[in-house]
Amino acid sequence: MSSLPFGQQIVSVKPIPVPAPGRGIDLQVKVTAPRSGQNLPVIVFSHGNAWSLDGYEPLVDRWAAAGFVVVQPTHLDSRRNAIGWDDPRFATIWRVRIADLHAILDNLGDILAQAGLESRVDHERTAVVGHSWGAQTAGAILGARVFDADGVPGEDFSHSAVSAGALIAATGTGDTLTPFAAENLPFMKPDFSTMATPALVIAGGKDQSQLSTRGPEWFTDAFHLSPASKSLLTIAEAEHTMGGIAGERVAETSDEDPARVVLLADAISAYLRAALGIDHVEWTALGSTAEDGEGTWSIASK
Repeated sequence: MSSLPFGQQIVSVKPIPVPAPGRGIDLQVKVTAPRSGQNLPVIVFSHGNAWSLDGYEPLVDRWAAAGFVVVQPTHLDSRRNAIGWDDPRFATIWRVRIADLHAILDNLGDILAQAGLESRVDHERTAVVGHSWGAQTAGAILGARVFDADGVPGEDFSHSAVSAGALIAATGTGDTLTPFAAENLPFMKPDFSTMATPALVIAGGKDQSQLSTRGPEWFTDAFHLSPASKSLLTIAEAEHTMGGIAGERVAETSDEDPARVVLLADAISAYLRAALGIDHVEWTALGSTAEDGEGTWSIASK
């Protein structure tokens, strides 16, 4: 994988316990940060199905080197917890995932203190990012809801501490779910109409989900169906693993491309720096670069 930008050194602290009463399995997080710098913004990252706080190092390390403090939980669906589709706990994991992010955001000061970072962080600049199932989890924190069986939007899970976000390969609307998805993942029916917090949506032009009968455009719903302000980064050749964002040479990666991972990581850093009011230089420059990208990737905004 590409070296870290600017030669920046980073450090990680794990595991850090987070209070989560009634969860059954203790909630733990990993915190990764640059070794130097003050007034650092925070990213709370939600992993995709089966992963853990030890995944997504190519993204997390690059964000930390770019000046972010990144907090990563291990959700209940992590393969290390061995909770399968047939486990009675699986049906409510989507709610526990959202509760995990709330617990982190509510206890962020203590988490950062345990990592030795509390005095170096700007608590007014916090974002959420997620991939796949993690993108739906993060989307709920940004204001998206879930339709019930009667098509009625569920409760509001948004969190006031979050000012921006990024959704990587976020599942689209639930009207075209495959029979398997409809039976086992009934929560995969997002309502984006209330997702008002600024966000960057990232979609792969070759991301063909086995959970929907629609094509790759399914993963753009979070952009098209949510209110402004939103931006959409479409990477033409990307599949669901976006070049290998979960790690180098991991088994599930179908489109290994380190340069694609760097593009995605740096685009999210640039977007969040702009959305959090730090600076717009990198995001503006990226938009100009997209015009010269020969169609390999594009950015749209509203």
